[in-house]
Amino acid sequence: MVSWIISRLVVLIFGTLYPAYYSYKAVKSKDIKEYVKWMMYWIIFALFTTAETFTDIFLCWFPFYYELKIAFVAWLLSPYTKGSSLLYRKFVHPTLSSKEKEIDDCLVQAKDRSYDALVHFGKRGLNVAATAAVMAASKFPRDGFRSLGQGALSERLRSFSMQDLTTIRGDGAPAPSSPPPQGSGRASGKHGQPKMSRSASESAGSSGTA
Repeated sequence: MVSWIISRLVVLIFGTLYPAYYSYKAVKSKDIKEYVKWMMYWIIFALFTTAETFTDIFLCWFPFYYELKIAFVAWLLSPYTKGSSLLYRKFVHPTLSSKEKEIDDCLVQAKDRSYDALVHFGKRGLNVAATAAVMAASKFPRDGFRSLGQGALSERLRSFSMQDLTTIRGDGAPAPSSPPPQGSGRASGKHGQPKMSRSASESAGSSGTA
């Protein structure tokens, strides 16, 4: 446990903060030589951090594992050994130069696929959210709709939905219109007969007097 804490502190202070400060000074002074040196260091340190993630899981039991990590970081930073520059020129630069085109193609394909997948899942998420909102609104009490303004709320939900409200609810056919009440015809018939009989009697009386 002590070795792990010490190695973490050494990597944090001497492997990250110290190079970051000198990288700042290189950028500020616009010294190309220092700038290139620290860029090579950061490339090697990025590879070291990636490998460290896996070696800490599988090789932490190895004797003097954390002490070796401290020694490796010191070797990378030392101006006498110039470990980062040596590893970059001997291994990293030739490997990346030979595989650069394949790496660029893979990155472009991964970027396009990730963008398409993001757009696809974004549309599905919006559709699901709109459908859930419409279904929740359909179960809302009528009094609640009146208080919120049924027409405005329905138009707002329809604008957010990517499907028709009737399709989401499952009612494809329109609701049948209610037939006209039958009592109206009968009432009109009943009221119509007295009027006709009264007019007929009046015409008969007038003809008899004549």
